[in-house]
Amino acid sequence: MSAYRWKNFHEDEDRPEKPRRFGVTEMRGPHYTLLSQNLLQDIFESMGQFVDGLKFSGGSHSLMPKSFVKEVIDMAHQHDIYVSTGDWAEHLLRKGPSAFSQYLEECKQMGFDTVELNVGSLNVPEENLLSFVRLIKSGGLKAKPQFAVKFNKSDVPVGGDRAFGAYIVPTPRSSEFVEDVDLLIRRAERCLEAGADMIMIDSDDICKHVDAVRADIIAKIIGRLGIERTMFEASNPRTSEWFVKQYGPRVNLFVNHSDVMDLECLRGRSLGKNHSSVLGSSYFLF
Repeated sequence: MSAYRWKNFHEDEDRPEKPRRFGVTEMRGPHYTLLSQNLLQDIFESMGQFVDGLKFSGGSHSLMPKSFVKEVIDMAHQHDIYVSTGDWAEHLLRKGPSAFSQYLEECKQMGFDTVELNVGSLNVPEENLLSFVRLIKSGGLKAKPQFAVKFNKSDVPVGGDRAFGAYIVPTPRSSEFVEDVDLLIRRAERCLEAGADMIMIDSDDICKHVDAVRADIIAKIIGRLGIERTMFEASNPRTSEWFVKQYGPRVNLFVNHSDVMDLECLRGRSLGKNHSSVLGSSYFLF
């Protein structure tokens, strides 16, 4: 008689049960598309064991009724899924420290677990950034600073090589100036020392497209900060596959809701193109 079992998380699997310190999958909530409570409920009920966190990206929660946001947060908590504010807190800082403190208190009352800080948008001195991290932690919430690596692309030619049918010699591509990655890592290290729980790395310019992944920068960030303390935004399944192939199932990734199952298959012990070997070994036994 056949023995059939769904995937479960043991020591011989790709990572442990929730709450996980590594191999975390954070899912994008309502942002690019509006996710109804029914859709979120379906995702949580069918794939809840594979979803560690839910993030309200782009300040989307500020446009929704508080009652709706609270219901979504409560629903996530029922499935042991933490909820992040996304990179919205920096907008409150423009109104002063008191507004930020009130925002943190409201986030706590609503049930949010994590407050994300977009370091690039904040544009504040390092000591101020660290004080914000400490303020979040003192309020009983988790802090997740978000960093982005910026390139100077002003010297990169744009457009085609023809004008009115005539061939135009392309302008030589000069070397790109990369923002000081060592400085970025040092600031991230200080955030961790101040109590930050994880560092989010934005996909723009380093891993948004798999054909242009800056593997050198990613390796440097992971090498200095550690794979358990960093999370990378994977904007599409191909990028997720690159991360898992390079760093294994322990890598922490932020993905769209539609990519959760695909990522979970990739985290399995075999990376077949059609995932049949993954499902065969990790999801069921005959």
